[in-house]
Amino acid sequence: MQNNNPAIKIHNAEDLCKMRSSCILAAKTLNYIEKFVQPNITTQELNDLCHEYIISHGASPAPLNYNGFPKSICTSVNDVICHGIPSPQEKIKSGDIINIDVTVILDGYHGDTSKTFLVGECSNHAKRVVSVAQQALYEGISAVKSYGYFNDIGNAIQKYVDSQGFSVVRDYCGHGIGKLFHDAPQVLHYKNNESHIQILPGMFFTIEPMINAGSYKTKLRKDGWTVTTVDKSLSAQFEHTIAVLEDSVEILTLAIQD
Repeated sequence: MQNNNPAIKIHNAEDLCKMRSSCILAAKTLNYIEKFVQPNITTQELNDLCHEYIISHGASPAPLNYNGFPKSICTSVNDVICHGIPSPQEKIKSGDIINIDVTVILDGYHGDTSKTFLVGECSNHAKRVVSVAQQALYEGISAVKSYGYFNDIGNAIQKYVDSQGFSVVRDYCGHGIGKLFHDAPQVLHYKNNESHIQILPGMFFTIEPMINAGSYKTKLRKDGWTVTTVDKSLSAQFEHTIAVLEDSVEILTLAIQD
């Protein structure tokens, strides 16, 4: 079937091979950092550990200096939805939740993934927000089918999240990826008719729903990057990069143990 949206790239087997390598490294970076996500570590220390790990594996951290972003990963704690900037003044503590968002560039291709970690002893409420966010990601992935439509993804995610009593952020979305960090299409995570675009084999994109315990509305801090909930409610997020194949969907950033 012809791609009627030429802005959305159709990739070949060589692209897929290189994306697999980049995405595996991104997944391994999240695996590596998990043991350090403990009370009293600073988000800057987490950033530095990830930076060194990525560099030592022959890659570079995509966020660093991307449109002026000053760090190598994003660290979003509690009511921070996304794009939190690591800081030597920010120590995580028991009971916090923290999303760590990692994107690496390896051999010219981007691997993008994130996970929300529970720090120490967390409340049942925090555990539930994180659990629902993780399941929301898989509800979205399950809706991806060759020759299906992108709006099926958002419809599936919102249906599930609404049933759990939480909300889906609407101001930020998934995206095409490959040689570019952010490419077409936008992948909306809420019910919509805006993305009635066909999903075709050879497409690479991220799915990364951000789930709030309260309102779905967002607030941008003065630093121009950090996005928070408007009501200080908790927010959690999980992200995978996926590849659409002729008869299946491959999750490129599934965790792989060293």
